[in-house]
Amino acid sequence: MSITIRQARPEDAIAIYDMIYELAVYEKAPQEVVTTPDEIRETLFAAGSKTEALIAESEGKAVGYAVFFTSYSTWLGRNGIYMEDLYVSPDYRGQGAGIALLKNIAQCAVQRQCGRLEWSVLDWNQPAIDFYLSIGALPQSEWVRYRLDGEALLKFAG
Repeated sequence: MSITIRQARPEDAIAIYDMIYELAVYEKAPQEVVTTPDEIRETLFAAGSKTEALIAESEGKAVGYAVFFTSYSTWLGRNGIYMEDLYVSPDYRGQGAGIALLKNIAQCAVQRQCGRLEWSVLDWNQPAIDFYLSIGALPQSEWVRYRLDGEALLKFAG
C-alpha cells in the first residue's frame, strides 16, 4: 500500500474534521471538539492563514493529516515550526504515513532555515512517545505548558 503526502485543500475540510474527531476520541476528549468542517474550511484555508496542513493519502483516501504553523524562538533568533496535530487513522498506522507526514514537515523546517520543530504529546500516549523517541526527538520535561481558553480567557482579557 502506497502512502502519498500532499498539501491539504479546502475540499479536505470534512476529512480533516473527521480525523480531528477521531483524534479527540483517542485522547479521551471528544466533547472538546467544538469546530465544524465549515469553520475548518473558513479558517485553515483563509487567505493569509499562517497555518498549513498536509494530508496523507492511500489509494485516494485521506488516512492522516498534520497541521502546523510558524513559531519563533527568541533564544535562537530564528523561526521554528510548531506541529499542532499529527494523526493517522488506526487502520493505516504502521504503514509509514506518520513518519512521512513528520518528515515532510521536518523538510519544510530545514528548507525554511528554522531552528526547531516542536510539538506536544500527552504523557500517557506511549505509542506516540515511542515513535518520537525512535526518530531522535527529545522530551522537554522542564517546560510545563499553560493555557488560557474559554471563560478564563474572556475573564482575563476583560
